Amino acid sequence: MRLPDLLGKGLRGSLRNQLIALTLLPVLGSMPLVILILAGWSSVHLDRLMIAKVRSDLAVAHGYFEHVRENVGYRVEALAGSEQLARLLREHPGQVGSLLRESATRMQLDYLLLLDAKGRLQAASVPAQDVAGLARYDVVRRALAGQSATEIDMLDAATLTGIDSALVETARITLIATRNAAPSSRSEESRAMVVHSGAPIRSAGPLAGGVLVGGMMLNRNLAFVDGLNEIVYPVGAMPLGSVGTATLFLDDVRIATNVRLFEGVRAIGTRVSASVRQAVLAQGRTWLDRAFVVNDWYVSAYEPIQDSAGRRIGMLYVGFLESPFQRARNLALAMIILLLGLAAAASVYVSLSMARHISRPVERMHTTMTAIENGQTSARVGAAAGANELAELAAHFDRLLDRLAEQTETLQEWGRELDAKVVERTRELAAANHTLRSAQKRLAMAEKLAAIGQLAAGVAHEVNNPVAVIQGNLDLLRETLGATAEPVLTEIRLIQDQVYRIRLIVAKLLQFSRPSEYAGFLEPTDITQVVQDSLVLVGHQMKQGNVSVVQELRARQGVLVNRNEFQQVLINLIVNALQAMRDQPHGVLTLASGECDRDGEEGVYVAVVDTGPGIPEADRQHLFDPFFTTKTGEGTGLGLWVSLSLVQRYGGQIEVECPPEGGSVFTVWLPVDKDKKA
Repeated sequence: MRLPDLLGKGLRGSLRNQLIALTLLPVLGSMPLVILILAGWSSVHLDRLMIAKVRSDLAVAHGYFEHVRENVGYRVEALAGSEQLARLLREHPGQVGSLLRESATRMQLDYLLLLDAKGRLQAASVPAQDVAGLARYDVVRRALAGQSATEIDMLDAATLTGIDSALVETARITLIATRNAAPSSRSEESRAMVVHSGAPIRSAGPLAGGVLVGGMMLNRNLAFVDGLNEIVYPVGAMPLGSVGTATLFLDDVRIATNVRLFEGVRAIGTRVSASVRQAVLAQGRTWLDRAFVVNDWYVSAYEPIQDSAGRRIGMLYVGFLESPFQRARNLALAMIILLLGLAAAASVYVSLSMARHISRPVERMHTTMTAIENGQTSARVGAAAGANELAELAAHFDRLLDRLAEQTETLQEWGRELDAKVVERTRELAAANHTLRSAQKRLAMAEKLAAIGQLAAGVAHEVNNPVAVIQGNLDLLRETLGATAEPVLTEIRLIQDQVYRIRLIVAKLLQFSRPSEYAGFLEPTDITQVVQDSLVLVGHQMKQGNVSVVQELRARQGVLVNRNEFQQVLINLIVNALQAMRDQPHGVLTLASGECDRDGEEGVYVAVVDTGPGIPEADRQHLFDPFFTTKTGEGTGLGLWVSLSLVQRYGGQIEVECPPEGGSVFTVWLPVDKDKKA
């Protein structure tokens, strides 16, 4: 008999058939509805999660882009106001070009141009011929008016040729026919997107009123786009085998991307789809949706890039491959359908068995009642199979007292089991109470960190104001004194360095309160130079005690870190070592460096060794915990914790040892800068 016929007969048939029908109807009737609801819900919520993910990715990419732009402006402005440039302009004008070439390489800029007050070229880091085309850009006009500016602009081939003919070839990109792109008759892109900055020269002399202009070209800038992709999508960050991508567009052409056209070849020269171009470039909207990228569908985010005049000249894109998430959703849905099918089959089997088991005693009771109605008074149901309510109803009345005794014994057994469960539950509650206390401690620690973060932000805000006053008066002093300031240039430069260091400290306070907004800029760094600079900065503290310094600096390979953050780590360790030896008549501070491998990875180390009393084992286990300090009445207990956080961000580690003969050894290990090594 088919299942629909069985259900229809059951609704109007015997008790057994009715039980089967009532059991199967809810299961079989609701299963298709449940499957449809699950499919729709999973699709909607997965899409929402992926859009939320790509929206946050775009925010990170935008922050990194702004950081690079601001960093270009800061470096150009710093060079324009540097004493080194001012001195060369006064004393050795012919050496300015060498300084610009060296600075452009160090600052990772494609060109540095020195213009006089009328915008005429005076010196350059490249073989520039005609830079008159730059005069129409707002960056140069504002710099000539005495105001520093950094913007993103699009330079045409003629302007690039005037700056450096080599830039024209770098900028030229052959367009590749792209599926879903808007129709175009163009065959190549010869314009360039640049981040350029102009800053007035802060010195008197023949170039008073002149400007320094520097620019970084983004066409084929693979270091920029790969750095952006590493920030947004670190290795191993994407689940299910999905791949994160990042791209920079000039108009609708990919000028820098890690999207592959095919294996080993980047999709530079391909174009964005017509629908994305219309929404982002034509309408100025941010695109947060799935989009076809070169060869596949990606969950994508595009935002327009505007030049100094407010025109939309390109797009910033981040996105990740959609298909792994769709496959995972389909697989999960298939598993749910399979499980529901198995559950339904099991329900049918159990329902049939239970219906047969329940209906059999009822049929015997019905037969017995019919026999009694017919005068067979000796008819009895007899002992029914099973131990359910129907079997008990069919039992003989003379077993009532025996059953009552059995129930009493059963209740006592339940009481003993209940007592055991109470004891077990008491132990569980005690364990839960211990867990609650631990959670309360962690919550208190989190509240302390949040309070210190707010305090750090407030202190940073208040310190910035007097620092700005000091900086302004120092610039005024240097301009007022002019050449008469020559005898005290060293002192003025030291003051300038300390003002800069105060600004770095303020930035670190802001980084502590909002770490996601203040990520340090990484650059190749010489460890030996950082160690020696750190010794200079703590020189006044070494003079307070009888401490001699031993240097065993053998490291020759560089590391990729933020120089100022790494210097902060070393200064913190050196100051701790000096404080550990302040009660000794004579202490020895040893600074050693060298190369060593760790877990098969090549790296360098810096060891800070003191001859103090050492650190007890109980304290060493908590040295890097926040707020832990052994200096009663001194310190906040955050120094080593912050230092470890900075070093771990570079992929390194800090270890501490206390030799049996006394003293402490703090070792900082960092991986080498592979790009510089290559």
